[in-house]
Amino acid sequence: MNVLMLATPGGAGDTGSIVQTVWDMVMKGGWMMIPLGVCSLVALAIVVERMIITAKSRVAPPQFLGRVGAMRGSPRQVLAAAKAERSPVGAVIAAVIASRGEERAQREKRAQDAGERQVIRLRERMRLLSSLPQVATMLGLLGTVFGMIRTFTVVAASGESLGKTEKLAQGIYEAWTATAAGLAVAIPTLVMYHVIMARIDSAARLMDEAAQSWIESPEGTAETAIPAISADAAVPAGVSLATVES
Repeated sequence: MNVLMLATPGGAGDTGSIVQTVWDMVMKGGWMMIPLGVCSLVALAIVVERMIITAKSRVAPPQFLGRVGAMRGSPRQVLAAAKAERSPVGAVIAAVIASRGEERAQREKRAQDAGERQVIRLRERMRLLSSLPQVATMLGLLGTVFGMIRTFTVVAASGESLGKTEKLAQGIYEAWTATAAGLAVAIPTLVMYHVIMARIDSAARLMDEAAQSWIESPEGTAETAIPAISADAAVPAGVSLATVES
């Protein structure tokens, strides 16, 4: 199957001047194509996994939001549902509900801490993904340098190669294949890195909106605290105030 057709002025009949398949191109790139292949596989695995993890349906499941929205008057039930959900938004809502009865600033701090922990989880392996474009590019250039060194070494050592530019051109072509492969890995990886980071930023906004919704909602503070007992309130005989407050 002819996937890639690159012909030189030598003509289509010269099979040595045509890259007939991608596999042929890979084989002509030298041993540096092996680490480049590893980089591409690692990048693909991370991209697929992070795209799944950062999906909106995983960050803020609509079914969960609808279920807890119907239970706003029962914070204990919301807390149990949020802990069972194990989604980023669920973790933030659980932190807000668990801190009911505290000062607003403290509740916001707890929600912020929970959100930051979830963002850290969403960003797992993103540092590695961000380094792969540079690594792939450098590996491609290194393969080109090694290929050029090998080419000129062969040409210089062979008296028959003097004056025969086709031998030199063939070596240069093989050397630059490594650079092309490195860029072919680096460019899509770099694009997908920024796409995933944008999805993580969107997830952070969803968590912040959910936290603010439950902090500002009057229902979010229902069943929050035991009513304070006044010192002047009537206390049944034989029962101390300390016992009642405990």
